[in-house]
Amino acid sequence: MPGPDSKQPRRIALANQKGGVGKTTTAINLATALASKKRVLVIDLDPQGNASTGLGLPRAERGAGTYALLLGERPLAELMQKTPVPNLFLLAADNDLAGAEVELVGMDDREHRLKRALDAGAEVLAGFDFILVDCPPSLGLLTLNALVAVQSVMIPLQTEFFALEGVSQITRTIERVKRALNPGLGLDGIVLTMFDRRNNLSELVANDVRAFFRDKVYDTVIPRNIRVSEAPSHGLPVLLYDMKSTGAQAYIQLAAELLRRERAANRFAGARA
Repeated sequence: MPGPDSKQPRRIALANQKGGVGKTTTAINLATALASKKRVLVIDLDPQGNASTGLGLPRAERGAGTYALLLGERPLAELMQKTPVPNLFLLAADNDLAGAEVELVGMDDREHRLKRALDAGAEVLAGFDFILVDCPPSLGLLTLNALVAVQSVMIPLQTEFFALEGVSQITRTIERVKRALNPGLGLDGIVLTMFDRRNNLSELVANDVRAFFRDKVYDTVIPRNIRVSEAPSHGLPVLLYDMKSTGAQAYIQLAAELLRRERAANRFAGARA
């Protein structure tokens, strides 16, 4: 549910310890679709920096970013950058982020570094509606910082054989973090990605995931689509690269579904108040 300060943005982490599931692609394109109606900040917490590249910021041009924020070297307001998408801002993964896992180990309150930095930037963030945090494909300290800093987790899940095994691991991690570090953390939902309608296995996996997680699985399914794969090499979200492609349209539908869920959650919270 939304935090007590309604002026603060909704914080959502995109996490899955399994790589290659469409996590960063979902972060980039969901953020772009949301930015047509909302003000959005993407935080690239993955040392690979693919979200930064995919939003038009090559590694050589990034400067200071999430590493400087986590280590307290620079405030959030100085590190956010504009993207080619109106209303969409980026906190890039700078070149030193790969060393952050090691450096964080010896720091006080190491799991709360991102939360503290975002809380300190509350005045700057008051104009935003959503913060999407793109996590690395692991369950290390960077991902833990994201889970402590956000209100909910969106899990992109590739429709393939080992999907359920992988998602059970991340959901157990969410429960542990909720018990120990972030009582307000919840599962925002699971997004089925790389869905191939020609493949019976995709359908079987999708049915299994929906049977287990029920309404926590988004109705919108992201299909396999060559235009989605091509877009990052041009430094563009697929919505700018080819708006009419099936992949772009799926992310537009996903954004609309997320906003519908947010409105329903707010109504429910209001009715209980």
